[in-house]
Amino acid sequence: MAAETEAKNKEIFEELPVPRAVRTMAIPTIISQLIVLIYNMADTFFIGRTNDPYMVAGASLILPLFNITLSLSNLAGVGGGALISRLLGIKQSEEARKVYSFCVWLGLLVSALFSLGTLLFMRPLMGLLGADADTYAFASGYAFFVIVCGAVPTVLSTTLSNLIRSVGESRKAGLGITMGGLINIALDPLFMFVLLPDGMEILGAGAATCLSNCLACCYFAVVLFGMRKTEPVLRLCSPHKLPSRRSIAGIFTVGVPSAVVTFLFDLDYIVIDRLMSGYNGVALAAVGIVLKAERLPLNVGIGICQGMVPIVAYNYAAKNYPRMNAVKNYSLRLGLICAAVSITLYELFAGQIMGIFINDAQTVSLGTGFLRARVLATPLMFLSFFHVHLFNGFGEGGHALFLGVMRWLVFNIPMLFLLNALFGMNGIVWSQVTADTLTVLLSLIVYRRYARLHFPPAAVQ
Repeated sequence: MAAETEAKNKEIFEELPVPRAVRTMAIPTIISQLIVLIYNMADTFFIGRTNDPYMVAGASLILPLFNITLSLSNLAGVGGGALISRLLGIKQSEEARKVYSFCVWLGLLVSALFSLGTLLFMRPLMGLLGADADTYAFASGYAFFVIVCGAVPTVLSTTLSNLIRSVGESRKAGLGITMGGLINIALDPLFMFVLLPDGMEILGAGAATCLSNCLACCYFAVVLFGMRKTEPVLRLCSPHKLPSRRSIAGIFTVGVPSAVVTFLFDLDYIVIDRLMSGYNGVALAAVGIVLKAERLPLNVGIGICQGMVPIVAYNYAAKNYPRMNAVKNYSLRLGLICAAVSITLYELFAGQIMGIFINDAQTVSLGTGFLRARVLATPLMFLSFFHVHLFNGFGEGGHALFLGVMRWLVFNIPMLFLLNALFGMNGIVWSQVTADTLTVLLSLIVYRRYARLHFPPAAVQ
């Protein structure tokens, strides 16, 4: 059975036609990314049925904090997953198993610490995120369920999904995340409008999210138990049986930059919330909905990148540069096509999209303009994430970190403050297009320079 699994994974990484190989890896990942987004948006949708902009704003304030849990999962999941694919490319299966085990224990540890830290420092965290007297109770209640109770299953589920995908089992990886999202969507109205009384809808949404992530985590535990014989890489070792120092360094070389880049992405959202809260609660509610709605095309792009990385990493390690470039180029074209389609749809139906989440006319009107401006950055955002994922696949976390720091700390966040000072709230929503134009130009320069230094001349594309 193990030989059959190895042959199947080798077929995906080495033999399938590139479009089919990318689709095999990317489609389950895209679906799971969309379901994750939908269940995040489902909370906003159902909370919006209360027509209380402060409750919507309270939930929106926790989005950056929730996304930090995803950045923590990148530490072990992305760092370990990319390394496992490279190790398989050079036929080091036993070392790959040790890396897998180390990453599972690492994900458990960091998520437990984050959960405890959120509980101990709840009040200052809520203040940092922009909660005020109108939104504090809503935001802190939601955070208790989603972060304090839910950080460990959320981080473990995402980490295990990345690690399972690294050996070519993208369908099983995507199914777990998809299942958790669908359960969340089903539980939201039950907890919010049936089990809990009026005024506590946001607590019901948080409890549903926590429970769904716990069930997703249980799914992965069952799947991994069933795969222990067919996929020997995905078997836990004792916490004391460590991978080599070089492998541990490889995990953190990619994992830490990936976590930092994701955190900086969330920091950008925190800054947007803080600046927008300086106007009024309606503006904060409107931009909160927009920041979730814009994630639809962005998550499709991230799904494409996540499906691409294991194949790129495997062939990069195996020095099969023609296949690596073919996978890269096909993924790039696919992502840009999806971005173009999303711009068209969002420009045409921005008002209707806002109306799905809330019936307050002022919030819908304000958010419609915000959404039409922000969606223009979609292809630029995809290109930015695309190059970061490429460098993660190469094991070049330093390059990924450099691009992430430049994007958020040098371009995006300063642009937010500058354009807010010059143009008010409209400047806030236009900052993404302006900053990411600079980011893409820098990313292209950095990639071309890296390719010329590290690839044979024929492989520089």
